[in-house]
Parts: sequence; C-alpha cells; structure tokens
Amino acid sequence: MTVERCLLLGALLALAACSGEQSAAGAKGDTTFARDSASTGAPAATVRTEGLAYASNEGSQELTVIDTRSDSAVATIPVGTRPRGVKVSPDGKLVYVALSGSPRCPPKMPDAECEKMVADKSKDGIAEVDATTRKVKRIFPGGSDPETFDLSRDGTRLFISNEDAGTATILDTGSGRILQTVKVGTEPEGVQVHPDGKTVWVTGETAQNVTVISTDSGKILGQVHTDRRPRGIAFTPDGLKAYITCEVGGVVQVVDVRQRKVIATIHPPQGSLPMGVVVSQDGKRVYFSTGRGGQVMAADVATNRIIGGVAVGKRPWGIALSADGSKLYSANGPSNDVAVVATDGMKLIKTIPAGQLPWGVAIAR
Repeated sequence: MTVERCLLLGALLALAACSGEQSAAGAKGDTTFARDSASTGAPAATVRTEGLAYASNEGSQELTVIDTRSDSAVATIPVGTRPRGVKVSPDGKLVYVALSGSPRCPPKMPDAECEKMVADKSKDGIAEVDATTRKVKRIFPGGSDPETFDLSRDGTRLFISNEDAGTATILDTGSGRILQTVKVGTEPEGVQVHPDGKTVWVTGETAQNVTVISTDSGKILGQVHTDRRPRGIAFTPDGLKAYITCEVGGVVQVVDVRQRKVIATIHPPQGSLPMGVVVSQDGKRVYFSTGRGGQVMAADVATNRIIGGVAVGKRPWGIALSADGSKLYSANGPSNDVAVVATDGMKLIKTIPAGQLPWGVAIAR
C-alpha cells in the first residue's frame, strides 16, 4: 500500500471515529431531555416544589398544580371528595387537603333543604399528598366535615375546623392520630395559628366569634366577638393584630391580639362579602377576597383604608401570596379558574384554568 493510500485511510478512520463520538453525545443529550419529559418512559427528574401553587377544586375532587414562575397549570392530582382547605408543609414536601363527605349546599339553598341532603361520613378526612410524586400518601381522620385547617410551625400538628359539629380537631401528623377535640363557636371555618405558635384562632360563623385555643394544651383561652359571619383570619407578622373577614357584615375587622377585642373596622365598597384574607410579609398591606363581590382588595395596615381593588372572577374565595409578595392568587369558584394579580397596582395579569369550583389556594415557599 502506498504512503498516500495509508494517509487517506487514516483520515477516513479518524473522521468515522469523530462522527461516532458526536452521535453518542447527541444520544446522551436526548436522554437528558427525556428525563425531563413526562411523555417518555425515561426516569423522571426530581420535581421542583418551591414556588408551586395548589388550588383545591371542590367540584372535581382534585388539586390543580400551578407553576408560579410561568403562571401555568402543570399537573392535576386526584385527592378525594369535596376538597376545600389546603396547606403546604413548612418544607414544601407535603400538601394537606381537607375532604368532606357532606353534600355541597349552594349559597342560595335554604338551610332546611340543605339539612335533608345525606352526608357520607366515610369520605371525611385530611389527605396527605406527596408533592414530589403528586400522589396521596395517607388520609387522616379529621373529625366531622373538615373544612379548613392550619399547621403548627414545625408541621407536626394540624388544627382543623369541623363545620357541622362545631368543634376543632387537633391531629398529630406523624401518627395520624387525633389528639383532642375542642368545642368552639357554631359553624367553625377559618383557622390560623398565631405567629408565635402558642395559640390557634378559629372563627365561628353563626356564633359570630373567634375562639382562641392553646396549641399546647388544647384549652380555650378566650373569645373575640365579631360582626356577622366571620370567615377568615390573618395576622400581621409581628402578631400584634389579627384581620377577620366578616362575610354578612360586609367588613374586615381589626383585632388587638393582646386585648382580644376589635379596635377598628375596614369598610370595603357596598356589595362586598369578605372571605379569604392574607397579610403581606412586610406587614404593610392586608388583602382580602370579596366573594360574590367579585374582587380582591388591598388595604393599608397603618390607616385601615382601602388602597386598591381588582375584579378577578366569580365568587373569589381562598387567596395566597407568592413568596416575594409580588403576585396574589385567587381561587374563583364558579369561574373555574385561578386569577393572578400583580400586587403593585392591583392589576389582573392572568387567569389560569383550574378544575370545577376552585375553593382554596396554597403556595410552597
């Protein structure tokens, strides 16, 4: 073989080897992409949980998972009957959802008609969802007709309102065992643990009060009398004030936590039926939904005056703030969507389709 032919053959072999390496690299790149794609059979990548929002859909028995970076729905998780209250564990790894076998009574249905409807108590409970696998791990007992709840600061206990029983249930999340049942105001709904973790506050819709309970002993420490039909509760970060939405009263009341009494009242526009409520992390604003009023509103904590509002959909209920406070998310029941509001200027920036009758929303930090 001549020297020229040897050189030519060597060049061809080198070119083939280079092409093979490029093909292998391309295959590795495809494999990496496949791990991130739910449409392939490749192993799934670790699911990011930070910044995910979870909307409970009361009518379609599921959670809609929303990525707050893109403000788009990324998954749906079946959870059980009539999911309403929803919370995320402090580490973001678990999502808890209140389930109820009590029939849903439309707002305009008379109480006498509602009482004739049959409840299936076997469907009552609290679903524990793995945020990574997006599957229900366990269903805890939650007392009768659990509606909303809050978590202790370390995530080891749930404090649950039992609407039809007039009680609050205290649950150990490790064992899944009920530790205590406390008698509270009639038709309890809103539940919020105080920032210091020592007390939990529970609204009584029909009783028109809020019951203050020791998180350690379960003993009742006092009550706060409110306007008609108190719904939600939110504390300022320093724990000195509580904001309580009163649906039928059409107001948001400001409570001095130490004195446990109402010290001021916020008056939104006529037709507002205040429901969900949250305070900004800097403690300067309080946001609340107005139910059939169709808006989410903002008030200044220093002056207790309304500083903005925006129409978001039909009967907004549960609301939550993004980690940086720049966006607010509102579950709009009859609209079957979740609204995204820019808190700077209170402008609606997007609506995200959800399931049927979204009720609550919670965001992983």
